[in-house]
Amino acid sequence: MSLFKARDWWSTVLGEKEEFDQGCLCLADVDNTGNGQDKVIVGSFMGYLRIFDPHPVKTGDGAQAEDLLLEVHLRDPILQVEVGKFVSGTEMLHLAVLHSRKLCVYSVSGSLGNVEHGTQYQIKLMYEHNLQRTACNMTYGSFGGVKGRDLICIQSMDGMLMVFEQESYAFGRFLPGSLLPGPLAYSSRTDSFITVSSCRQVESYKYQVLAFATDADKRQETEQQKLGSGKRLVVDWTLNIGEQALDICIVSFNQSASSVFVLGERNFFCLKDNGQIRFMKKLDCSPSCFLPYCSVSEGTINTLIGNHNNMLHVYQDVTLKWATQLPHIPVAVRVGCLHDLKGVIVTLSDDGHLQCSYLGTDPSLFQAPKVESRELNYDELDIELKELQKIIKDVNKSQGVWPMTEREDDLKVSAVVSPNFDSVSQSTDVEVGADLAPSVTVKVTLQNRVTLQKIRLSVYVQPPLVLTCDQFTFEFMAPEMTRTVGFSVYLKGSYLPPELEGNAVVSYARPTGIPRVSQCKFRLPLKLICLPGQPSKTASHKLTIDTNKSPVSLLSLFPGFANQSEDDQVNVMGFRFLGGSRVTLLASKTSQRYRIQSEQFEDLWLITNELIIRLQEYFEKQGIKDFACSFSGSMPLQEYFELIDHHFERIYFDLVSYLMLLKLGLKEVNKIPSFFSNHVSVLHTCTEKLRINGEKLEELLSERAVQFRAIQRRLLTRFKDKTPAPLQHLDTLLDGTYKQVISLADAVEENQDNLFQSFTRLKSATHLVILLIGLWQKLSADQIAILEAAFLPLQQDTQELGWEETVDAAISHLLKTCLSKSSKEQALNLSSQLSIPKDTSRLKKHITLLCDRLAKGGRLCLSTDAAAPQTMVMPGGCATIPESDLEERSVEQDSTELFTNRKHLIMETPMPEVSPLQGVSE
Repeated sequence: MSLFKARDWWSTVLGEKEEFDQGCLCLADVDNTGNGQDKVIVGSFMGYLRIFDPHPVKTGDGAQAEDLLLEVHLRDPILQVEVGKFVSGTEMLHLAVLHSRKLCVYSVSGSLGNVEHGTQYQIKLMYEHNLQRTACNMTYGSFGGVKGRDLICIQSMDGMLMVFEQESYAFGRFLPGSLLPGPLAYSSRTDSFITVSSCRQVESYKYQVLAFATDADKRQETEQQKLGSGKRLVVDWTLNIGEQALDICIVSFNQSASSVFVLGERNFFCLKDNGQIRFMKKLDCSPSCFLPYCSVSEGTINTLIGNHNNMLHVYQDVTLKWATQLPHIPVAVRVGCLHDLKGVIVTLSDDGHLQCSYLGTDPSLFQAPKVESRELNYDELDIELKELQKIIKDVNKSQGVWPMTEREDDLKVSAVVSPNFDSVSQSTDVEVGADLAPSVTVKVTLQNRVTLQKIRLSVYVQPPLVLTCDQFTFEFMAPEMTRTVGFSVYLKGSYLPPELEGNAVVSYARPTGIPRVSQCKFRLPLKLICLPGQPSKTASHKLTIDTNKSPVSLLSLFPGFANQSEDDQVNVMGFRFLGGSRVTLLASKTSQRYRIQSEQFEDLWLITNELIIRLQEYFEKQGIKDFACSFSGSMPLQEYFELIDHHFERIYFDLVSYLMLLKLGLKEVNKIPSFFSNHVSVLHTCTEKLRINGEKLEELLSERAVQFRAIQRRLLTRFKDKTPAPLQHLDTLLDGTYKQVISLADAVEENQDNLFQSFTRLKSATHLVILLIGLWQKLSADQIAILEAAFLPLQQDTQELGWEETVDAAISHLLKTCLSKSSKEQALNLSSQLSIPKDTSRLKKHITLLCDRLAKGGRLCLSTDAAAPQTMVMPGGCATIPESDLEERSVEQDSTELFTNRKHLIMETPMPEVSPLQGVSE
């Protein structure tokens, strides 16, 4: 028998195919014997009430016939059983049984029999209350501080609390905003009821507030209540626990300590009387029931928690003290004194397994038999020991303590991109600008060495690139098996993706059940989104990349974008994206430079990145390993800041004018499209934030939806009336509101699409800035990864969390840690809550400071010594970073002049060998 198995002291199975829940078990001296021995009271959903007095002859024996004191069929389902002082005029204990539509209070008594069967027990109905509403659960206590008696509070399925003062009905109150009933408990220390609402909040209501609140029969506000004659039911305190609760228990083992325990779906909480969290514990398994009880250590509380893994855990506050295995899943657990044995744990399962157990160990009576004695050959043992030590030493030298196995041995994932377009494009006639979007096929191959189960392949590409299929599932793969899947990729949108890299992720389970993940990245061809174009002489944005090797012919770098017959143009190449924008690439004939220029700043990213990748691949094929790129020009912060402002504040439609138009009348709703088309110049004069617009539009859409449903209810009421009244233009109001809802929904979708497009363009520009900073300061791969994590923390921009506030927090953290100028900045004072900023000035200031500190020798690092002040200075005698805020502002201005003193990105060193463009027709 396992050491951590609950010791079965007494057990039985109740009935056949009966169901039980957490309220169906109770332990108390229900027959008032006064000897301190508890009886086990169990009620079932089939209506059976049973009372047991367990006393096994031997530990572990099953139930005897005399253990069952009473079994009564009450016909109605039993939801909960409780024992208390429920009858007036006496302080004897009585049994309260809650049915779905009735509350019954019984007296349990025993009479000495005349035969050997012993005492005979019977129950007597003292009183009952017929309920007008379907009951859910109940609690009891000395409400209002009464002495010598217990009052009962029943919670109905529609959130009404019904209070009974023993034989009489006191009052009923509806809980505000109640949707579904939750667990209910009474705290005698604060004289309040505590429950968990459907909003996942722990709520406390004072009994005095319930007693003096408006009666439940007058739930609708009357004229007297509006004048102030009645009181509204106000909650005493609330606490959001973020999950539904299974049970609530209030413990007070002495006069000074009182705690409220709440068992959630994943955690259990201990609260003070005022709702503050005393402690909480995250549970590893899904709980099913719990019970706090007193602890032998002063100031601590023990808690029994049962879970769906047939385990019973014992916690002392948040520390796990004992774990024991049960033969069933408990739905109710109690602790009592049975047959002079204190601390017996009584558990009940949902199918009727009732067990009384204890925690501890039994001495093992097994004795190992003696083995036959034989003489040992110590010489052979020495030889065997030396061989084993040699094997252990060899393994430690080659593989470490544990042999290392690579995940690729289990499953190898590879992706191959077709070099040619699909003969029939899979884009289903998607046109990007004036061009038909082509598609290219990608094949992903899975090769496994061992048996794998539940294999799921997920493929992701950057929008607006679209996959014909992005999810593949295989239930089983035999050893040495190969699976290949294919899909097509094409562009669906008039803007460019921030990356041409795709990712294939495979999740699977090994035969031992251990989950694992493998991934494989693939690169899509540039020609999928780009076509050969005519080079341009002039452009608004230009940048130059320096190399340490001789210039390479663009014909060899981009064979699919140049005409081989025109040898005089191999140093100039034009690219035209499917969206319509153009980029020109120039290679110097004499120097080791390449220039990229375009009319839009973000369009420079893809061609610049593709140029560097192809140059590295070209020199790797030539066997040259010391190839390097650099950037020595001015950092394009001004152009980057314009894109940030474009993302944060974009010229959009005037929401105020739109609302005024809605107020003109329902007949004017059809004129909205013409209003926009005729007053574009007026509407574009208002600059609105896209995210603020989204919030306003969603609020307005919610209001119109509520109005639409209200009109529908009015119309349905009119139509159901036997003598229908005139509609009073309700149909016209309904039609107009419907058109408003459709218009607002279209506006919300358009706003979200514009926000996503703006964020995609911002991501492209951010990739370009990170690339230029890395080339400018010759950063390592780890430092570039830190920059990418700081500048690109989000995959998608949303109304709740935006790019600006997230990046501002990340850059502020870098400036106050690894890039701090003094120890004063190392005391972090970052806001714990991110919110939409008023403008982008703070963000632009921090980006400028980041570049300035990198220029003065700062280096990005996440190690523990990263917070040390930067003392390293780059060659050239850079000045120290100023301490005061005024000096910091001057640094910002100087840095702005340093990085953005020109409108266009024109390098200080001209390139006369490529200007003007040679061979390009006028």
